[in-house]
Amino acid sequence: MFTLLILLLIGVFTVVVAKPKTEELSPIPRKLSDRMTSLWDIAHKGMRDDKLLGAEKALLTILNIDERNAAAYNRLGILYAKQKEYKDAIDCFEIASSIEPSPSSLHNLGLIYYETEHFEKAATAFEQALKLEDTLAARHIAYAKASEKLGRFGQMVKSLEKAVEIEESKESLTLLMHAYILVGDEEKAKTIQIKIDKHSVQPKSQPKRILRQKVKRPKRIVR
Repeated sequence: MFTLLILLLIGVFTVVVAKPKTEELSPIPRKLSDRMTSLWDIAHKGMRDDKLLGAEKALLTILNIDERNAAAYNRLGILYAKQKEYKDAIDCFEIASSIEPSPSSLHNLGLIYYETEHFEKAATAFEQALKLEDTLAARHIAYAKASEKLGRFGQMVKSLEKAVEIEESKESLTLLMHAYILVGDEEKAKTIQIKIDKHSVQPKSQPKRILRQKVKRPKRIVR
């Protein structure tokens, strides 16, 4: 279960690494807009190509120009998380959330708290992220995992049920089945197992119908 969660969480990190939209940038003098755009390009390409030193320098330069740029702090936090520099990552996500609370910055903060076994803080961050955006299954799964660590099994089940409602995949169903087993609800676990089995069965491909080419008959000659 833990491995599945980590794979899902990595997916979330990948999403938020994407180049920010123009409206994410804090207001700056017009003469610096080209410079900022260039720095964002360097940061984006650096993180995409795993050239993290160049990406870090670009993000720090952005923050020297605009010290309240929440998007830059959020991406810098992701960069530090990739390098397992969790203290620095937490600092960046906390600053980003204080400047401009967003689902991604709060969720990322929760991921780092979870990774460093601060489960109460992780649950709080995930809950705050869900208040802003609750349409992603991965957010509910993360909240469920933190709730499980805190022994809040009712909340764990509720969050996983919501995740399955949003995105019924084999992975989310498997997590929910194990949750039902954990709380002793064998009947619901069996029901979920049936759904998992259906997901596992690959439909057989139907043979393509061979269309015979119609042969044109010669016209009848009328004498």
